[in-house]
Amino acid sequence: MKIVLTGANRGLGMHLARTALERGHTVLAGVRTGVEDSPINRLEKQYPDNVYTYFLDVTNEESIAKAAELAAKDVGSIDGIINNAGVLTERGKPIEELDFDHVQFTMNVNVLGPMRIMKHFLPLLYKGKKQAIINISSEAGSIHNAYGGDFPYGISKAALNMFTVQLSSYVKDKDIAVYAVHPGWIKTDMGGDNATGYPEESANGILDILEGKLDITSELGFIDFTGKEMKI
Repeated sequence: MKIVLTGANRGLGMHLARTALERGHTVLAGVRTGVEDSPINRLEKQYPDNVYTYFLDVTNEESIAKAAELAAKDVGSIDGIINNAGVLTERGKPIEELDFDHVQFTMNVNVLGPMRIMKHFLPLLYKGKKQAIINISSEAGSIHNAYGGDFPYGISKAALNMFTVQLSSYVKDKDIAVYAVHPGWIKTDMGGDNATGYPEESANGILDILEGKLDITSELGFIDFTGKEMKI
């Protein structure tokens, strides 16, 4: 598969990129910064024929349009998209103390970012063979299990879940699978050292979903990385 992956240079994104390459896929990696000794740069040297790296800031539509244009020239079509780029701001802050510049930034990255990606990359996905879209969500986006904290993050992921359902309906005649996936509480910069899961395990599960290896019965497409339905 030829897979577009945002936020590919760190955390879960880095593990998704490595796992996809180990499975023989081609990764079109979207990154915001170009550091010579970055994880994606090292993977590019290890898999020179299977990694394409693009400057891509999900808050900057011009960068996304340019990346899609380059991807069309490089590979012609794509088979999967993983909207992984995300932020967690104002962690643990009470609502009385929220900085709304950070709230707006969270929505811009976590919700509008994937929308911008789909706007510009869907035409390439339509030309692919085994099409699937995964939006990296969170249990924090479950309205059923809402808790009184992490307001920007939880609200942004709930909105992302809604976008996932809308997008699934929009492309249903194209036979494209669309899921919002909770990757688990994993040991990354975002998850922290106290997390109980590991990004390697989560990345493998997410790639299984993208490849269509799991029997998923969720009506609304909100699942965890094992394919189990989450309460939306």
